[in-house]
Amino acid sequence: DTDPAASGDTPGADTPADSPTETPESAADSPVDTPDESPADTPAPPAVPLHIGIISDLNSSYGSTTYATEVHRAVDALIAAPPDVVLIPGDMVAGQQSGLDYAAMWAGFHAAVTDRLTAAGIPVLPSPGNHDASAYSGYSAERAAYTTAWAGRLPNLPAVDVTNWPFRHAWRVDDVLLVALDDTKVGPIDAAQRTWLEGLLAPAARGKVVFGHVPLHPFTVGRETEVLADAALETVMRDGGTDVFVSGHHHGWYPGWHDGLRVASMPCLGSGSRALVGTSTTAPKALVRLTIGSQGGIDHLEAYEGTTMSAQIPRASLPTQLSYGGVTVVREDLGP
Repeated sequence: DTDPAASGDTPGADTPADSPTETPESAADSPVDTPDESPADTPAPPAVPLHIGIISDLNSSYGSTTYATEVHRAVDALIAAPPDVVLIPGDMVAGQQSGLDYAAMWAGFHAAVTDRLTAAGIPVLPSPGNHDASAYSGYSAERAAYTTAWAGRLPNLPAVDVTNWPFRHAWRVDDVLLVALDDTKVGPIDAAQRTWLEGLLAPAARGKVVFGHVPLHPFTVGRETEVLADAALETVMRDGGTDVFVSGHHHGWYPGWHDGLRVASMPCLGSGSRALVGTSTTAPKALVRLTIGSQGGIDHLEAYEGTTMSAQIPRASLPTQLSYGGVTVVREDLGP
């Protein structure tokens, strides 16, 4: 596998205010004619927190049509305590190899994950991973299979831009912007996609969450060079008020800050958990729950593991910072 991002183990009439023409005999006996409140005068309902579930890197060995126990546990946990929406930052199937049955692989994924979540009323938003729909040359058939797999699966959510569904797309749910990037390759994303994101981030919103597969910076051992290293993209997200950029691919949970931008590396649920940079202990398989508060900002960003995916991974169990190649990401609770 010569694809830099492929190295590794897994592949949503006013009532007039005029008085009646007939005057009652006694005003005291007559009902008071109060005009209806106009829509413009009706206060908006109070904002409520938006709860987001995130699962990533669910695939097992190349060509697999079945899923690890942790994947099923995560889906069970999300159904038991349902978020408003689930994000999946890539690697849903174990592709990026010739001779695989993509129709069967995607059918297996939807049966295990998407169909169960949507049947429970939980919308699902994907972004492609390198094992799903690599943008490197030679994977056009896989990208076509990815398109087919998600055709007809647009969630019942307020869309901002779904022109390029299911690759890059944007939604505004309860005034929270959710943006999926198409970032399956190592190195900076294309200028057109960066400009697209900049335009989406320009309007004010209660919250702004961007997610994609390949991270900006290194998080785990063995994947240190498989990053975007895209300073222009990082500036666009930071200046655009992004609350967090969530990425997959590195198979290790780490919420942090870099240069004023909050970033979160997702744990995997399939095969190939890795150790965080500077450590030797394999990261646990887990799901992540993110809450955008009623007044904006992140109220909750935590990973959960265990048989019921309800045991929170303590922040203190994570390194205070990750450093590699002159880049340092500081643990999120320690400040930007």
